[in-house]
Formats: sequence, structure tokens, C-alpha cells
Amino acid sequence: MAQLYFYYSAMNAGKSTSLLQSSYNYNERGMRTLIFTAEIDNRFAQGKVSSRIGLSAQALLFTPITNMAEIIKNENSIQKVHCVLIDECQFLTKQQVEELCDIVDNVDIPVLCYGLRTDFSGELFAGSQYLLAWADKLVELKTVCYCGRKANKVLRVGSDGIPMYEGAQVDIGGNEKYISVCRKHYTEAIEQAKLMGQGLIPKVPIGFN
Repeated sequence: MAQLYFYYSAMNAGKSTSLLQSSYNYNERGMRTLIFTAEIDNRFAQGKVSSRIGLSAQALLFTPITNMAEIIKNENSIQKVHCVLIDECQFLTKQQVEELCDIVDNVDIPVLCYGLRTDFSGELFAGSQYLLAWADKLVELKTVCYCGRKANKVLRVGSDGIPMYEGAQVDIGGNEKYISVCRKHYTEAIEQAKLMGQGLIPKVPIGFN
């Protein structure tokens, strides 16, 4: 029976690489996959999932108003779909996660979702919240902090290298804007940034060495 999977991690844990490998494994066996990625993520060519190690594949784009179930059912009626893979799944809405549950339960197509669990302030993204609640399988993809501990939080840094603790939840960027760190060093960096903001200590970039 098909299942809904949620593969989650901090930044730079190889989520896109894992997705592309899974799609390749299906394709190698003559099975068709559908890959989706968020239209809002414009770091690479639109309509493509790309990994930091150079792998890439064409993808369908989704926005908050995309009817995932309708697209997948239509594609499946044209040619059988054996697996659906979602990149940047944190940007899914509650309704879209419900639609993916429908695909799994009533169309019997497995759905593999890859994305971040929390944002730069440690809060859940909407898509991640409902995937954590409803997915059949939860799989953590691990990466490490500069200190060697497991990185489970993400710092957003400004152009001045100082961590940000306020702002919009979504601000697309890569290594120039986000750093994956452990809980201890996330807390220390945010506390230091707040002291800088209050003028209690000089404003200098946070060091990670």
C-alpha cells in the first residue's frame, strides 16, 4: 500500500539530492515519477529541482493555489504515475497536504515530501506542520553544526553577517543567508544578536570557528 513520507532536515542536509536519487531509482526500473517544487524558490532555474552536487531534474511548479490532487490524477490518467516527489514541501498549504493524503489513500500512489521542518525563528512551516501530523513515515535527514553536533535549527543572517530574529517567515536564499546550527549555538547566536540590537555590545558578524 502507498504511504505518505516526510523527509525533513535543516538546510544543506541533501534533501534535493535524496529526492533526485529516489526519482532515478524509480525511472531506472521503467516507472514514471512526478516531481514538484515550489514556484517561490527561484534560486535555480524555475521548473527544475537542483542539488548542490550538480544533479537536477525537470519539475512541475506549485503555488499556494495549486490543486495537487487534480494535477496528479490527470497525469495518472494519461500515463500511470508510480511515485510523486515534492521538493520544498514546507511551502505546501494544509489543503495541499490533505490532497496528497487523498492521492496516497485513494489513488494508491506513494508521495515523498522533502523540506524544512522549521523556519529561522524555530517555528513550524504550515506544510511541515501538517506533514508531521499526517504522514505515515517521518524520516530525519541529518546535517551537522560547525561544532560537530547535529544541526536542527537554521540561522538567517543579514548582509552584515549578524543573525536575524525578526522578519517574514519566507525569505528565499542559500548559504549566503542561512546557516544550519545545533540548538545550543542557535540560542547563543540569537542572544548575542539581540544584545547587538540593544547597543549593549558592538555589532560584529557572528563567528563560527
